[in-house]
Amino acid sequence: MNGKKGSIRIDMFLPSNNVVTESAKKPITEDSPSPSKWVYDVWEFARQDRNRVTFALKVGLACVLVSLLILFRAPYDIFGTNIIWSILTVAIMFEYTVGATFNRGFNRALGSVLAGVFAIVVIEVAMFSSPSAEPYIIGFSIFLVGAVTSFMKLWPSLVPYEYCFRVILFTHCLIIVSGYRMGNPIRTAMDRLYSIAIGGLVTVLVNVFICPIWAGEQLHNELVNSFNCLADSLEECVKKYLSNDDSEHPDFSKTLMDNFPDEPAFRKSQAILNSSAILDSLANSAKWEPPHGRFNHFFYPWAEYVKVGNVLRHCAYEVMALHGCLHSEIQAPYTLRGAFQSEILDVTNQAAELLHSLAKDVNNMKWNLQTSQLKHVHVSTERLQHSIDLHSYLFMAIHEDNSAKAQLKTNRVASFNIKDFTKQSNITGKTTTPSEVLTQAESYHEVMKRQQRRLHSWPSMEVVDCEDGRNVVSDMIPMMRALESTSALSLATFTSLLIEFVARLDRLVEAVEKLSKMARFKQQITN
Repeated sequence: MNGKKGSIRIDMFLPSNNVVTESAKKPITEDSPSPSKWVYDVWEFARQDRNRVTFALKVGLACVLVSLLILFRAPYDIFGTNIIWSILTVAIMFEYTVGATFNRGFNRALGSVLAGVFAIVVIEVAMFSSPSAEPYIIGFSIFLVGAVTSFMKLWPSLVPYEYCFRVILFTHCLIIVSGYRMGNPIRTAMDRLYSIAIGGLVTVLVNVFICPIWAGEQLHNELVNSFNCLADSLEECVKKYLSNDDSEHPDFSKTLMDNFPDEPAFRKSQAILNSSAILDSLANSAKWEPPHGRFNHFFYPWAEYVKVGNVLRHCAYEVMALHGCLHSEIQAPYTLRGAFQSEILDVTNQAAELLHSLAKDVNNMKWNLQTSQLKHVHVSTERLQHSIDLHSYLFMAIHEDNSAKAQLKTNRVASFNIKDFTKQSNITGKTTTPSEVLTQAESYHEVMKRQQRRLHSWPSMEVVDCEDGRNVVSDMIPMMRALESTSALSLATFTSLLIEFVARLDRLVEAVEKLSKMARFKQQITN
């Protein structure tokens, strides 16, 4: 109170070490990126693939060349406003790769011709009919074209020509409706077809002869990259599994939501699994491309690239399953994993070397009969399988260890001679009762048992904690002992997935060999 009636004064003093909240520190415009950050992102996006900049510049050049038909007076006097269809054709038809441009251009040309012919026929019929029937004929033709094209583009075998049906629909509607009001509809339809042809020709010439981007080359590089990514993913996953020393890991739910940001191998495997649509799209575009570069013969087997990618993707399924074992909640003891470390690493290295060799052969378009490397992979796998069969008792060591320890504790307690302890107590001058002898023996075996369990991974520590507690239900301990034995079997799951991966490599080698024969790779025989 400051002494005046009806007024209140409150003095607030903040300490000098007052903590400012994070929201107060952040600028208001944090959500909107800064101009420098935006420029850096654009630069990185362009630097990752320079063809993106090339494609953008080519589209701009094609639009400028077509616009000259409007900017100069002479072409404009011939075609009039219909020349705008050339610019529209360039914007719609120009695709990233040459093959996709040819595919889009074929659909564009076919749709425009069919729509133009049908529009001219409808216009002729409408002109020879009575003036009152002319609007009904035109309206019925629009309804018929819209219904038929919309139904046919849903037909499964006609899905690749879906864009052609769209072109037929809007080209027919625009030609016949605008020509109905402008007069001389046949001349209007022909001028628009000429404009579309000019735009398509400019698009093809610019895309083919100025820094062409071939879909076949991209498909080839994508497949080679998938081989290398799969090999790297396999090696990284196995090495991380064997080097896991039961240290603290981040929460599984958080790493799952972030797609395991600390594991590039996981993202590589995921990219291979998601590459099916990319390979199909590139293969469909490559079919339209003429012979070029290294792919210098007609009817190149682009479909075989997709088949090899499918087999490679099935191999990636096994690597993703290995990642599942790596991040599972129930893990094998680290000491048990180390028992088979050399065999697992040998199989992994041999398989990865085979994948890198296949990638090199496909990239160089040379085929080496992989008899030697494939044999080494099989020998390493057989060695791993033999080692598992020979040491299979380790996977059941936990069950046997519990029963053996109990029997050992009983035998050792029963073998204690009370007279020896009495004699020892007489020497030391202390008296030891039989109950104290049994208590000391039990405490010794309990300590040894706990030390042995701490060498194992989850859930051994939790079993010890449960046994140490006072208010724990006794039914929980058998269940957790079962989980402890299951953790040992997780190593068997990991090794079986690795062996299955090697088995699928045979199919992969066969698919690459078939591709090499159909694509006429240079044959090289190695022992």
